Amino acid sequence: MIKKFVHIVFSNLKNAVGWKTNRKIIVFSVDDYGNVRLNSKEARKNMDEAGMEVFSRFDALDTLETKQDLEQLYEVLQSVKDKNGRHAVFTTFALPCNINFEKMESEDFQQFHFESLPETYFKLAIQQPEAYADAWQTWKIGIKKGLLKPQFHGREHINLNIFNQKLKVRDTQLLVALKNKSYTSISDEQYPTMSCFAALDFWDVKENENLKPILIDGLNRFEEVFGYKSNYFTPPVFSIHKSLFPTLKSNGVQFIDLGLSRSEHQGFGRYKKSINFTGKQTNNGLTIMVRNVVFEPTEDRGIDWVNFTMKQIETSFRWNKPAIISSHRVNFCGHIDPENREKGLSTLKKLLQEIIKKWPDVEFMSADELGALVQKNK
Repeated sequence: MIKKFVHIVFSNLKNAVGWKTNRKIIVFSVDDYGNVRLNSKEARKNMDEAGMEVFSRFDALDTLETKQDLEQLYEVLQSVKDKNGRHAVFTTFALPCNINFEKMESEDFQQFHFESLPETYFKLAIQQPEAYADAWQTWKIGIKKGLLKPQFHGREHINLNIFNQKLKVRDTQLLVALKNKSYTSISDEQYPTMSCFAALDFWDVKENENLKPILIDGLNRFEEVFGYKSNYFTPPVFSIHKSLFPTLKSNGVQFIDLGLSRSEHQGFGRYKKSINFTGKQTNNGLTIMVRNVVFEPTEDRGIDWVNFTMKQIETSFRWNKPAIISSHRVNFCGHIDPENREKGLSTLKKLLQEIIKKWPDVEFMSADELGALVQKNK
């Protein structure tokens, strides 16, 4: 009972401030697209046999989206239309680059190499044609139809500081993962301020100088891969230092996705707390956008995800706020376990049907479209 009360209070508090509108706007912000985490069922089996731990559902199920993943997602997104006749859309926060596993292996894993997302798909279409043949073309179809709107999520979903340190000492976990063309099930316990997957985490704040050219390169490669400049950025694991904001702004980013309550690392384990809201401006002119609804249908919390998410949307609309729904690709992955994809997509379909039924005047938008609306009417 207490837990439920706390959730209700928090749900209302997070919608009390920030940009408001009378329009009922739904945005799906979905992280991790384009990222190779787990290569295949065989790779997971090999890592299990090597004693590699499964720390989360991401380690167990999160794979680069297959042709089937995308096609079945498109069917669900097109199963509903809003008051303007528009289907639902996923803003896919995507990585334009991945580890070049083959090149690294050819050099006995001596140094980091990366490749573009189309190169990754080209290789996988040969190695695993049943899953990845024509998958990159399927991506392009989704973008053309307005079902997907990719935005920037970093160059790669890897903390290169940790990666290179582990590579140097020939870390067993890292090498086992790389030999299985994966980057998962790797411990970062010895790094108190960094995650293996948080590309912009650091120990000394001075390290951010080395991250600036990576961000710039990532944004340029995003444009090469997807055909347009990204103007919206979600940092991997929501972790970024404000010293990188000017680099984002000067390279075309207008909107940055940050948590409502944020602890920004100041270096050497010291943190500074801040509160964010949609429409808040940084000193550098970035518009902050805050997700206020959670939808993780394959995460086992013992809750009814449709009902749980509907209540969050209802609270958002009651406060005249757009519903910015946070989710992850892993919910819609079926390469390792088709039942995981079925569960995620069937729950998504039910959610979309309930949204249309309860709010016939709802409008589906991509995150950047909402951002432009916020900027125009602030």
